[in-house]
Amino acid sequence: MAEMLRIVIVGGGIVGLATAYQLAKVRPASRIIVLEKENEVAAHQTGRNSGVIHSGIYYKPGSAKALTCRRGREALMGFCRDQGIAYDLCGKVIVAVDDSELAGLFGLARRAQENGIEAELLTRGGLRRREPYIEGRQALYIKDAGIVDYRLVSQKLAEVSCADIRLGVKVLAVESRDGASLVRTDATEFAADVVINCAGLHSDRVYRRSGGDPQVSVVPFKGEYYVLTASAEHFCQGLVYPVPDPNFPFLGVHLTPMIGGGVEAGPNAVLAWGREAYGRFEVNGSDLWETLTYPGFWRLAARHWKAGAEEMWRSLSKRAFVVALQRLCPEIREHHLKPAPSGIRAQAVRRDGALEDDFLIERHGRCLHVLNAPSPAATASLAIGQHIAEMIQ
Repeated sequence: MAEMLRIVIVGGGIVGLATAYQLAKVRPASRIIVLEKENEVAAHQTGRNSGVIHSGIYYKPGSAKALTCRRGREALMGFCRDQGIAYDLCGKVIVAVDDSELAGLFGLARRAQENGIEAELLTRGGLRRREPYIEGRQALYIKDAGIVDYRLVSQKLAEVSCADIRLGVKVLAVESRDGASLVRTDATEFAADVVINCAGLHSDRVYRRSGGDPQVSVVPFKGEYYVLTASAEHFCQGLVYPVPDPNFPFLGVHLTPMIGGGVEAGPNAVLAWGREAYGRFEVNGSDLWETLTYPGFWRLAARHWKAGAEEMWRSLSKRAFVVALQRLCPEIREHHLKPAPSGIRAQAVRRDGALEDDFLIERHGRCLHVLNAPSPAATASLAIGQHIAEMIQ
């Protein structure tokens, strides 16, 4: 029997909840507490993403993203089947609009093969047969990609994990005391043998509150979405993505059917004026000051100023957003788009301006800190949780 541990998980997003679920399976005698500062689980990144089940095609072979995405998607779909949660492997096309994008498309085809992903190159005619309203020179079809409601998955994880879920509890500090950790919150204190930081947008802050000095800071990027009107939903049958810029951390404006109905268009990616500043003109002054005084942000901006300027212009101009979509789907017009809620991605950036590309989990004392878990973290969440459970073992 494994020794009984008092385990405190900070953060009630899908990674924190999947970790609680996996820990409960290997340590059923341990007491597991999840602390979430909001009054519901999955309130931020998890509940505001586009709901894609990723195939793993974009990630460097052998990386944590590549390995956990493939394992995680199988575990995710198994969990959904067991719990009666709907998902749909609707498939995905990555489209090279013109000849300049063919090299990138063929590179993705090679990466698919290296990562063990079944992918099919489509001619223009093959693309039109699969997606009649999508225009491109060639495309890559990945049947393993799909859609699900990650908020619903998170709620079910919270329900079946056997963890003690405490909502509306904000962590203020983590202190070492008498061979254990004391987690101080705005409500009470919790003694813990192990603390797992899955705080997402605030993960670097929780690290610092535990006395550590992470070599990264979270820079928040807002993903701005529209939804297609009902009359335009037939423009895509499955997921439709452009060939991404390999030097930019985002995948470009794309079309995403949603499991509950409707089609999202986006996201545009711009600097958020606060880690939870979702509104178009919403500002958190202290968050914004923290970002603007971080040297890594300015070094990042200097490297990607051109792509960043294009994203900002699409944020300001609906017409520019439509033009970006029309590269994929020429039939789309401005009146086909309605504003939709935004999401914010927690992107870890190093002091030299380098983006942390892979998942990043670090030990500090009795704490494990998940410092970088952007997409495909939701797809990979159960595999990430299993990995953390193994680290504790």
